[in-house]
Amino acid sequence: MPVDNSRIKGLYKLSVQERRALVAKATQLSEEHVQALAAHGELDETAADRMIENVIGTMSLPVGVATNFVIDGKHYLVPFCLEESSVVAAASNMAKRCLGHGGFSTNNDHPIMIGQIQMLDVENIEQATTHILDSKDELMAFCNDIPSRMIALGGGCKDIEVRQLPTPIGTMLIVHLLVDCRDAMGANAVNTMAERVAPRIEALTGGRAHLRILSNLAGHRLARVSAVFTPEEMASNGTKEDGEAVIEGILQAHAFAVEDPYRAATHNKGVMNAISSVALACGQDWRAIEAGCHAWPTLSNGRYTSMSMWTKDGEGNLVGSMELPMAVGIVGGASKVHPAARANLAILGVETAQELAGIILCAGLAQNLGALRALSTKGIQAGHMKLHAKNMAVSAGAVGGEVDALAARLQAHEGHRTQSLVETWLAEMRQG
Repeated sequence: MPVDNSRIKGLYKLSVQERRALVAKATQLSEEHVQALAAHGELDETAADRMIENVIGTMSLPVGVATNFVIDGKHYLVPFCLEESSVVAAASNMAKRCLGHGGFSTNNDHPIMIGQIQMLDVENIEQATTHILDSKDELMAFCNDIPSRMIALGGGCKDIEVRQLPTPIGTMLIVHLLVDCRDAMGANAVNTMAERVAPRIEALTGGRAHLRILSNLAGHRLARVSAVFTPEEMASNGTKEDGEAVIEGILQAHAFAVEDPYRAATHNKGVMNAISSVALACGQDWRAIEAGCHAWPTLSNGRYTSMSMWTKDGEGNLVGSMELPMAVGIVGGASKVHPAARANLAILGVETAQELAGIILCAGLAQNLGALRALSTKGIQAGHMKLHAKNMAVSAGAVGGEVDALAARLQAHEGHRTQSLVETWLAEMRQG
């Protein structure tokens, strides 16, 4: 279940072991989940060898928890898995700045995935379309006539759509199976249905079924999030006037991303910094999620643009919102195979795939705001370099107390902060 309070003061000051113990107590983690996190999230070689081909080892990435998230009235500690500094801190910071209006609100579609069947060599497209639609009930019944826990729980094929697609090699007939996947991501179930029903569609159309595969542009499985940030919450010094200036800067930065695809790509990368990280932490197919998220703005707007929307309401508050495809699952796949993914899902305490989808989108909106606020005020490097200083010290070869000493000196340095400068300082430190 979600935590009682996601606002944990001074979490960053604790050791890794102390943080893990605190989170475990707050989220009532089992000892199995605690040990999975303590083991650096590593898979044993037997498990890894079952997941992909030609396994030679495994690779670890840091897992951190973002705090302060209140979503639909519930508190959450949100696990992120990534290597980039400042992301977890920025998301936590921005989540704290919308609590005046109750945090984030979500609204998610039913978990409908699309299975596509590409029909070629259809002589009469119009007649074939009519035959498919007239037989829709029988086709759906055939798709669902298999032993399946997903179907037993109310999922399964719920509708069939037909599209005519002009291409340079002729018009194709594209059949969409709309499948309710319940709490699964659904790739295997959708692909199985598409392959199973394809011969029947061939018989109805006189054509040839070529590709039979799900679409990662899950346009019927959208997650939506919104949040309101007051000028006082957005201010650097707590004053309304400063907050109003910060909000104006954010809106100007957002307008840039809306109109310019070169900026939108980087702007949206900031959104995905959180979405992909939470998805990875929870054992989701984050590549599929990224594909759908990047495609959706173009489908919705006719061109590549910002994934997020930022406006100002009549009271001068900053209002953020986002709508994206979010195909996630809490049953099957790596979410059940990988011990660290199971532990991270336990930290969240989610009960449905739609709940997980909403949380992931909230993290994306918070991280996007963190980047916009930094860029439009002091610049992205100030906060980023503060957290990156220790990484630079370690990269230079520092060990033990040298790391903290070099990081502190780098943060105090007012000139250019470069890796070669840190290496020079380390050499001087060791020479006495």
